[in-house]
Amino acid sequence: MKGEHVPLTGLHPRDTRSDEERLAAAEAFRELMARRHTTRDFSDKPVPRGIVESAIRTAASAPSGANHQPWHFCLVGDAAVKRRIRAAAEAEERGFYGGRAGEEWLEALAPLGTDASKPFLENAPWLIVMFAERKRADGSKNYYVPESCGIALGFLIAGLHAAGLATLTHTPAPMGFLSEELGRPPNEKPYVLLVTGHAAEGATVPRHALEKKPLGDILSVF
Repeated sequence: MKGEHVPLTGLHPRDTRSDEERLAAAEAFRELMARRHTTRDFSDKPVPRGIVESAIRTAASAPSGANHQPWHFCLVGDAAVKRRIRAAAEAEERGFYGGRAGEEWLEALAPLGTDASKPFLENAPWLIVMFAERKRADGSKNYYVPESCGIALGFLIAGLHAAGLATLTHTPAPMGFLSEELGRPPNEKPYVLLVTGHAAEGATVPRHALEKKPLGDILSVF
């Protein structure tokens, strides 16, 4: 049975800008996002919780399969909890870099200079752990869960960047320790650990990370 619909104009007033103005807006956003770069150098300078919560609300507005919104966000600022997360993540990472990843994967990571040490998990003021809800609490099915969570994560990163904060996506494998540490139910699976805060003075990014494919390599027009 088809659900009730409401006029789009009641939610989003019609955009009366010219095509030239729309292009200018698209270019301004592109330039904003082009300045976003992942860093592993974070300052411990505090960030008001409201700024991060606003970005999470932006993420929660993302489209999702059947509008089930199959995500949950845990915002971690407590120093003791961050310390435990770092210890558990580094334990997994030592196994990863110690051979579990395989030679090909480690060679791909080499230009980025990553290793098992993750001090940013304590240095940054906030960790956001995003959980994907594999099934709903009542056991019913969710749809397109990885895709929905991926879109929401993109919204979250864009929102934090727009607020002038640096971000780092971290996915230690396996991530089950996050479910245990944060008390999440078994129908949820850790999706990503997002580090956010101010970049440290003198923060750097790998030169390799600045190499982006040109539009001609990633776009086909029909």
